[in-house]
Amino acid sequence: MGLSGRSLLLVPAAVFGAFALAATAQTEPEPGATGVVAGHTPAQGTQAQTALRRDPDRAQLWLSPGADAVLPAAVDYTAGEGRFALIDAAGPVPLAGHPFFTPIGENGRACVTCHQPSDGMSISAATAQARWTATGGKDPLFAAIDGSNCPSLPQDRRASHSLLLERGLFRIFLPWPPRAADGTPIAPEFTIEVVRDPTGCNTDPVYGLNSPNPMVSIFRRPRPVMNMKFVTTADGFFNIKTGEVFPRDPETGAFVSQQLMADSRQLTLKTQAVEAAVTHLQIKGRPTDAQLAAIAAFEMQLFGAQGFDRRAGALDAEGLGPAALRDKPAGLLGDNTHQPVFGKFDAWKAAPGQGRRTRAFRESVARGEQVFLLRTFWIRDATHLNTIGLGNPVKRTCATCHNAYMTGMDLAPGWMDIGVNNRPWADPNPDLPLFRLTCRPDVEPHPFLGRVVLTHDPGRALISGKCVDIGSITMQQMRGLAARAPYFANGSAKDLAALVDFYDRRFDIRYTPRERRDLINFLSVL
Repeated sequence: MGLSGRSLLLVPAAVFGAFALAATAQTEPEPGATGVVAGHTPAQGTQAQTALRRDPDRAQLWLSPGADAVLPAAVDYTAGEGRFALIDAAGPVPLAGHPFFTPIGENGRACVTCHQPSDGMSISAATAQARWTATGGKDPLFAAIDGSNCPSLPQDRRASHSLLLERGLFRIFLPWPPRAADGTPIAPEFTIEVVRDPTGCNTDPVYGLNSPNPMVSIFRRPRPVMNMKFVTTADGFFNIKTGEVFPRDPETGAFVSQQLMADSRQLTLKTQAVEAAVTHLQIKGRPTDAQLAAIAAFEMQLFGAQGFDRRAGALDAEGLGPAALRDKPAGLLGDNTHQPVFGKFDAWKAAPGQGRRTRAFRESVARGEQVFLLRTFWIRDATHLNTIGLGNPVKRTCATCHNAYMTGMDLAPGWMDIGVNNRPWADPNPDLPLFRLTCRPDVEPHPFLGRVVLTHDPGRALISGKCVDIGSITMQQMRGLAARAPYFANGSAKDLAALVDFYDRRFDIRYTPRERRDLINFLSVL
C-alpha cells in the first residue's frame, strides 16, 4: 500500500523479466559545451556537490528509487474526490535498472522521488509530510541541496524543510549573473538585492549571492512529467510574444516549445534530465546517453489525468481521462466553441439516467467549463499578454491564456507575469525570499511595475536578464490537478478554491458563488 491508503499496484519484476541500464556516470564535457546543456548548469553542479548527502532508506512505503517492481500499463490512485489514472502507451515498465527509477546520483534519489505516479507525476505537500513522518526526515526526498530551505541549516529539524513540507517547494539555485547557452555571463538589465531572506540561503556565505559561486535561490514546485507530447510540441517556428524564432533542439535541429520548465531554461527532455541529475540527484559528471534516451522515452509514453470521480462517476466526457490525451493530437489551439480546450461537455449538461446527485454534479462541471470558456473579465497589467498588442486592459476569458488543446497550457511559450510572484499582486508569502530588482536607467523598465520591482521569484528574468521578464513564469498543464496540490509555481494556492480565488482577486472577476463552485468542480475532474 502507498501513503494514505493509495494503492501502488506494482507487481514483481520477475513477472515481466529484467530490464537494466547501466547507472554509471559519464564524464561531463567542458562547461557550456554547445548542444549539451544550458550554460548555467556547470556552476550549479559545483554547488550541488557541496551539500550533505543522505543514504537511501529502502524500507519505504511509497515508490522508492531502486524498487524491483513493474509499473503496469494502466494504474490509478486515490486523488481528491476520485482517482488519478496513469497509462503508459508502451506497456508495462520494469523499474529495476531503469534510470528514471534508479538512483544515478550521490544522494539516493531518482527522478521518481519528486515525480511520483500517485501524485500526478509531481509530488504533493501531503506526500512530503507523510514521508517525513514515516522516515523521521531521513528519506532522500529531503536531501540538503534542495529538499531543505538551505543546505547550511540543521538537516534533522523539520523547520529546515518547511517549504517542502508545507508548500511542496524545492530550492532552485541559479547562477548570478545569468549564463548564456555557451556558459558566458549575460549582462543583466537590472541589479538584484535581497530584501528578506527567511531561509537564509540568499545571504549564506557558501550558497548565497555573495558567495564564491554566486547563486540566487528561489523555491518552486516540480512540474508533472506526463502528457509530454503536448508540452514539447512547438506551435510554428517563432514566439509570438517576443517575435523571436524558436530555439532548436541541439540534437535533432527541430524547433522546441520552450514549455518544459517554469523559466524555460532547458529546451529538451534530455537537457532537462542532465540538469536535474546535476542539481537534484547530485550526480558527478552527467548521465550516460543511454540513460538520457531511456528517461526521455519513458516521459513521452506517459499520459495522466483524473480518471474517476465519486460524485460524477466515470469521467466519460470527450476530453477527460488519460486515454483522450493519448489519442488526441498535440499542438492544436483550443477555442471557446468549435474545439473547446478540454473537449465538449454537451452530454453532461443534462445527464438522463443518472442519480440525482451525479446529475447535479455533472451539470455543475458542464457549467464550470462554460465559465472557463465564456465568462469574460478584464485582464490588465499582465506582462506577455497585455504587452503584445491585445490592449491593456483586454476583455477575455480563462481560455484566452489557457488555450492549448487538451492541457490548458498556453500554446505560445507560456511565460507570463500575472502577479503570482511580483508585488503588489502576490500573496504576502512571508516564508519566501523577497528581492528588489532595479532596472538600469539605460533600458526599458518593467512595463507595469516601473524601474524597481519587488518579487519573490524573478522567474524568466533570471535566465534572460531582461526587465520585461521579471516575475514571468511558464504556465503548466492543468491535468491531474486533484493529485498534486498545492498550485502555482510557488505553491501559494493550497487547493483549487484558493487558485480560483487568486484569479478572482487579481482581475476583479467577481464570480458568483455558483460560478466559483462550478469552476472548482470543473478543474477537479481534469
